[in-house]
Amino acid sequence: MIDLEQEGEVFTLTMDEGENRWNTTFVRAFSAAIDQIEASEGPAALVTTSANPKFFSNGLDLAWAQSPDATVEHPGGDRDVFGSEFMTLMSRIITLPIPSIAAINGHAFGAGLMLSLCHDQRIMREDRGFACANEMQLGMRIPIPELALFRHKLPANTFFETVQLARRWTGPAALEAGIVQQLADSQNLLGLAQARAAELAPLGAHRKTFKAQKENLFGENAAINEIHGPAYMLRNSEKYHD
Repeated sequence: MIDLEQEGEVFTLTMDEGENRWNTTFVRAFSAAIDQIEASEGPAALVTTSANPKFFSNGLDLAWAQSPDATVEHPGGDRDVFGSEFMTLMSRIITLPIPSIAAINGHAFGAGLMLSLCHDQRIMREDRGFACANEMQLGMRIPIPELALFRHKLPANTFFETVQLARRWTGPAALEAGIVQQLADSQNLLGLAQARAAELAPLGAHRKTFKAQKENLFGENAAINEIHGPAYMLRNSEKYHD
């Protein structure tokens, strides 16, 4: 489901669960990998990618979310705790004490796009795959903490087209719009992301400082706009119900 490897100072987290749709079981497996990363010491950086060449992550596990028997015994886990556990995981990723790069090697929809935006940088496949917040297409409102994440990470016009118009961004369009920082072909994407992670890894030597500044950017009383940032809102999502 989640494979975590380390080579030198670079961790590579590979999602390996088909379309990598999000349910409670998937959240907990991902969280366990983050536990391992945070328990390490010294310079390091993280690359997150997918084993599926078509999907980075295809968003929420809708079949599980709509199942009448999504209980603790369901393979997807307990649906009742998903929201809080998922939001907490995203807040951990956005404030990870080491640099992080999302190697987007396929479609990143909904929660998959959200995951990528919680990373410090994004490198996307140039020839195939879309990045899209597709909640409007599904008749769903985007939770306020998630909107805060998008607003802090995206330029204003890109933000509106993404969250309100559900635009599907190709790699080249996503680069032009400021969603990703770099493009690569499918053969070179992971290697390029790992090379960039190795360049950034020394910043992870001072983990408390690296994390603390992320909290200044994205946490409570965030520097941007002097409002609560997405990490705080994700961590306290119960305060932001409509």
